[in-house]
Amino acid sequence: MPKISIKGQQMPESPIRKLVPYSEIAKKKGHKVYHLNIGQPDIKTPEVALNAVKNADIKVLEYSHSAGFESYRNKLSAYYKSHGLPIDTADIIITTGGSEALLFAMGSTMDAGDEIIIPEPFYANYNGFSTASGVTVVPVISTIDEGFALPPIAAFEKLITPKTKAILICNPGNPTGYLYSQEEIMQLAEIVKKHDLFLIADEVYREFIYDENEKHFSVMNVPGLEEHAIMIDSVSKRYSMCGARIGCIVSKNKALMATAMKFAQARLSPPTYAQIASEAALETPQSYFDDVIAEYKDRRDTLIAELQKIEGVKVATPKGAFYCIAQLPVKNADDFAQWLLESYDNNGETVMVAPAAGFYSTPGVGLNEVRIAYVLKKEDLIRSVAILKEALKVYNA
Repeated sequence: MPKISIKGQQMPESPIRKLVPYSEIAKKKGHKVYHLNIGQPDIKTPEVALNAVKNADIKVLEYSHSAGFESYRNKLSAYYKSHGLPIDTADIIITTGGSEALLFAMGSTMDAGDEIIIPEPFYANYNGFSTASGVTVVPVISTIDEGFALPPIAAFEKLITPKTKAILICNPGNPTGYLYSQEEIMQLAEIVKKHDLFLIADEVYREFIYDENEKHFSVMNVPGLEEHAIMIDSVSKRYSMCGARIGCIVSKNKALMATAMKFAQARLSPPTYAQIASEAALETPQSYFDDVIAEYKDRRDTLIAELQKIEGVKVATPKGAFYCIAQLPVKNADDFAQWLLESYDNNGETVMVAPAAGFYSTPGVGLNEVRIAYVLKKEDLIRSVAILKEALKVYNA
């Protein structure tokens, strides 16, 4: 039998999706499953985006430009500028989701065997993207006790080697919800300039900031960082359009963007209908975002308050995105998460969480943690935590 590639064998499973077969079995038993495991918002997609697809008068479904529709990139540039980000049309390449933008970023800046430093826990697919690119993740651990704040710059400096090519952050963070301060971004900017590295910032949750005294600070706003900064963005969360699979890679570095363009040409073009929807979504009124942010803030506050009532549970309050990491009184959250679906129900209901070990690359870290996405309505979040509380009593009995 032909052998599977070593790269394929090393490709990690998604901690978010690997338990899906167990949730399907639970549902076949007639159990209701509350999905706290995946960042799929229940917020309605803006009508203006959906209508643009319904009303599109297309006779031939053609390729688009490899960089995406020029009209979309022009409007996207205007959108960014209206939010204080100095991004021109030439600084943008439209991608098939933020995932492809990250793959383009890694492919354009790193060779096989090169290293990328990432504060962990981090979005689990960073492990997959790195494996696919032949890149080694070098983690610098942030902790729940520190609220997942940026580790000291000295911790980064110790990890930099001749093979280090970039630092990657998610701001606000998935899975922690941590929001980097302007001071922290400036510290990272100084270290990448000092060591001539790229700073890749996954900013797909930029709009999801919940406290009035907090503000998102983009790597695109740092003076003198133009040749180092790479921003990753997506329509998935902003407009509740995860299925559109439209994102972008953004940078002022012309050599970087010319290189990313070659990757874009190799995959031909981003999908046409999804670009139509994404371009139209830029017309979404501010009232939509005001309502969405108010709803998520309410959900965050509800979830954290309920989790804090459970004995033995530790949780850091997220400042952005719509996730939190919770430390549970269990030894192995993978086993517990599977048990919840396979062997437990509370009046015919159970919950699905994402074991957090998959959000780390350091072996043995995060084994008793889970990521919870607060993308369900308040009543469902309250019920989910109630189920979790009772489940922990049974599991630990």
